[in-house]
Amino acid sequence: MLELIIIAVYFLSVITIGVASRRKARGVDDFFVAGRKGSSSLITGSLLATIIGGSATVGMAGLGFTQGLTGAWWLLVGSIGLVVLGLFFAEKVRRFGLYTLPELVGKQYDERMALAASVLIVVAWIGIIAAQIVASGKILSVLGIGSPLLWMVLFTAVFVTYTLLGGQYAVIRTDSLQAVIIFAGVFGSLALVLSHLGGWDGLRSSLPPEQFAFPLSSQFGGYELITLLLLVGLTYVVGPDMYSRLFCAKDAKTARVSVFWTALLIIPFAFGITLMGMGAAALFPQISSEQAFPMVIKEVLPPFLGGIVLAALLCAVMSSADTCLLSASTILMVDIVQRFKPSLDQRKILSLSRWGIVILGLSSLILALILKGVISALLFAYTIYTCGLILPVIAGFYKNRLRVTPLGALVAIIGGGLAALISKLFVIKYLDLGSLLISGFLLLTVSFIDNRMKHKKLDDRQSI
Repeated sequence: MLELIIIAVYFLSVITIGVASRRKARGVDDFFVAGRKGSSSLITGSLLATIIGGSATVGMAGLGFTQGLTGAWWLLVGSIGLVVLGLFFAEKVRRFGLYTLPELVGKQYDERMALAASVLIVVAWIGIIAAQIVASGKILSVLGIGSPLLWMVLFTAVFVTYTLLGGQYAVIRTDSLQAVIIFAGVFGSLALVLSHLGGWDGLRSSLPPEQFAFPLSSQFGGYELITLLLLVGLTYVVGPDMYSRLFCAKDAKTARVSVFWTALLIIPFAFGITLMGMGAAALFPQISSEQAFPMVIKEVLPPFLGGIVLAALLCAVMSSADTCLLSASTILMVDIVQRFKPSLDQRKILSLSRWGIVILGLSSLILALILKGVISALLFAYTIYTCGLILPVIAGFYKNRLRVTPLGALVAIIGGGLAALISKLFVIKYLDLGSLLISGFLLLTVSFIDNRMKHKKLDDRQSI
């Protein structure tokens, strides 16, 4: 009962913040990019809270439960991706001063490419939001009250309401606090789990040595690592949620510094949450993998601390869900609806954006009721997104040097995305990474042919 009271207080607090923020989030800049006034601490905290969602808590604890220390790679590849983002792209992205990633794609190529990117992102991000909803059901089921289905519906209602009220202004100002709560909850829980096992030596003696193998193991080899580096790590280099945070930064330097701080801070979290899952495997070997962290809360922590950690987990899931929902809604309105109705004024755009949040939230809930696992759902969405969009966007920063064309980029996003979808629907081994190669091949080949045809037309005109 104490845990339920703490959760109820947390939900009410979040809704209150949303109501209070609505008064300040009046303009499009406030709602979509928090007025572009974010300091490095705000942007870092928001990036951390966005990254550490359902995949990095429930999902990663499950990876630690099943495969041991190599489960940390799910977040470590994100740290590598952020370093690449900080070194090469963060300042460039912020200098564009846009609202969304598809707007940037439109600047790189043309309107057709921007529209294709918009559709791909919205579809993929519905899957990512759905994964957060699935995680919420698994977390709240430890209360022993109601079914996971009921909690998924309630969680969706809360984070959708919170997001549509305050927009980015509310989200970015609470993310830093949520990040602190998440870290405290995870490492406090890990300390108690290790104490139950007799410390580090107790954990090592309770599990097979193979669980402590790193960086590779019998369950996680070189192919799996390369898959994560490319299909998940690249989403940190080019991602609508990452870029939405960079657009909120007060300047380009702030964006770059924030990315580097985030890359550093997620490393200890990656190992902490993985060790938590390994501890759960030692204490409760009979449970399912994605029940590892919820079971620790239920059986290891005292009720008050359990309620706090439960709230911390919900912070993690909530911060990722609201950011992804807002990113998808912004893209839906700015890059799809407004493209076909350019006469819409700011007030109408804000109104439609709030309706978009509701529609996308409900769509994600429906998908969440169909999905079964957090990591599998995320990997499905990431694969389609990565294989379709990321190489064209990266090439777009160097389009003059690489001589890529809008037609080449459009064919790459369609071909790579479709190949990735087929690989996941029909479980075709190696086609997931192959889809990324297909995207790159189409990008360069079609661009080459397109350039040759343009030169031929130009020569023909000059010869007349």
